[in-house]
Amino acid sequence: MGEYEYVKFKKEDGIGIVTLDSPPVNALNIKMVKELGRLFDEIERDEEVKAVVVTGAGPNAFSAGADVKDLAGLSPDQAIDIVKLGHEVFTKIEKFSKPVIAALKGFVLGGGNELAMACDIRVASDRARIGQPEVTLGLIPAWGGTQRLARLVGKGKAKELIFTGQMISAQEAYRIGLIQKVVPDGEELRAAMDIARVIITRCSPLAVREAKKAINEGLEKPTIEEALNVELGCMERLAQSEDLREGLTAFIEKRRPQFKGK
Repeated sequence: MGEYEYVKFKKEDGIGIVTLDSPPVNALNIKMVKELGRLFDEIERDEEVKAVVVTGAGPNAFSAGADVKDLAGLSPDQAIDIVKLGHEVFTKIEKFSKPVIAALKGFVLGGGNELAMACDIRVASDRARIGQPEVTLGLIPAWGGTQRLARLVGKGKAKELIFTGQMISAQEAYRIGLIQKVVPDGEELRAAMDIARVIITRCSPLAVREAKKAINEGLEKPTIEEALNVELGCMERLAQSEDLREGLTAFIEKRRPQFKGK
């Protein structure tokens, strides 16, 4: 892997761990966002990595959002360039071919929550505080927050959270479907790793990839018929795969399948 200043990376049993490392609250400065994009490009090419967990360094935050110092004094054109950068990198993570799980703690605010929403699954400490406070700065959640939040929790709830800029607890975020699991503080990384291990040890990586594609692209279609066509295309690819034959054969033979992702 290349050299990075604001993100750290290590591999553990087929899981890549990406750590936002900009203490004390892991604010997302422009260089960190660019580094995230480059790092995910590298992980995409790394065949040893089967799943990714994203977390934040230190006890205070996953990420408290974009670094406001980067925004102050920008021209309108420069501000739009930063928005486009966030769109590019977070969409890359959302469409990443391998499952991506966010391990959330402390403050998960603004761009930090937008990054978390670009991940496939979110696990949070019971002390996490989550929100989109951009409107209190005269901004909107423009790294995909207005769109992904509405898709995850519904239009009305997304408007409430964005219009008020208020933080919510991990328990409330779980109740509305923004996160998938709440665990005791300090256990969020372990819990995210446990989910990743289940995925990579029990499931066909090819099937997981096609399932992710079917869900993501299907939700973008205007009709259920078009979405079902996306699903059909995914299944057509799986029907020709070695993984499908291995999975069915292993089931009949009452043994654990040995998937190769082919």
